[in-house]
Amino acid sequence: MIFTELALSGAFLVESERLEDERGFFARTFCAAEFAARGLRPPIVQCSVSYNRRRGTLRGLHYQASPHEEAKLVRCTHGAVYDVIVDIRPGSATFRQWAGIGLSAENRRALYVPEGFAHGFQTLVDDTELFYQASAAYVPEAARGIRWDDPALAIAWPPAAARVISPRDLALPTLAEIGAHART
Repeated sequence: MIFTELALSGAFLVESERLEDERGFFARTFCAAEFAARGLRPPIVQCSVSYNRRRGTLRGLHYQASPHEEAKLVRCTHGAVYDVIVDIRPGSATFRQWAGIGLSAENRRALYVPEGFAHGFQTLVDDTELFYQASAAYVPEAARGIRWDDPALAIAWPPAAARVISPRDLALPTLAEIGAHART
């Protein structure tokens, strides 16, 4: 596996090394030992799928409050997304900074999202599906979020003729409204 550290501390782009021949290829998508060697939380306790019918669907920016933070490995299994993470760890050198990565079924890349990060994505094509591996179970009472268009973050989302955003996500607060302790 190929790990490329992103500018945000603890976040990685993860690419599989393919063993190819005339039949196609075989590639490992997860190895606890390789994640642990980089100090990443390898235990996977829950897996989820997010299916999105329409291009321009935007979900996020979501996270779980302490003590239910989760690390995630996110992969696009069908279609394509622009995937965004935001460091919301107070005291982090990259606090309030964001990174965006293109994930698609074609490029087969994954994004490792550390604990203490908010995560969201915008679909780039219809019928897009993401596969999540998480280090902690989802706890509805700990679900939190930050508004996708928070001016303090100034995330450069791809243009979209129309965005599909849930009423819940449209009602999320900005970082300023959450306050200095964004993870609570």
